[in-house]
Amino acid sequence: MTDYAFVRQTDGFTCGPTVALVASAALDPAYGATVTDPGEEQHRIHAAANRLWPRKLGTTPWGVAAVISAHTEALGVRYGWRPFRGDLRPALAAVECDWPVAMLIGNAIPRHWVLLVGHADGELRCFNPARGTVSTVTVDDVRARRLEPLGFPRAFALVLPRRPA
Repeated sequence: MTDYAFVRQTDGFTCGPTVALVASAALDPAYGATVTDPGEEQHRIHAAANRLWPRKLGTTPWGVAAVISAHTEALGVRYGWRPFRGDLRPALAAVECDWPVAMLIGNAIPRHWVLLVGHADGELRCFNPARGTVSTVTVDDVRARRLEPLGFPRAFALVLPRRPA
């Protein structure tokens, strides 16, 4: 798998596994090269990340972090999660250094995962697994809960790199 822009989630519950798959493949090219069926891999990841969590409720932030960490520990980095409270500085620093950041978004409740894959001049490039596309939103839009181009307005949590492994 070399181009994540053509990967789409297979159903309404696999946005988290798809984001974890894309992030893992970007950070671990050897793993990415083994993914020949992204849909099958999404379901494998979903089962592994959700051992105690009902799959119909999506994927937890700690599940997404664990999947990505499995591919970054050799690099000396573990991913962890934190609630989003308006501070994007750690996420911006990560994506500026080519570390993707998963972001859980929704309305009144968390509903969908996207992946921050780039940042420049106050704009974030976001992979949306529902569409298999990359969209742009501004940092101000994230803080002001104006993320409608991504499907939902509000950020709830970030899954980002932490050191050491």
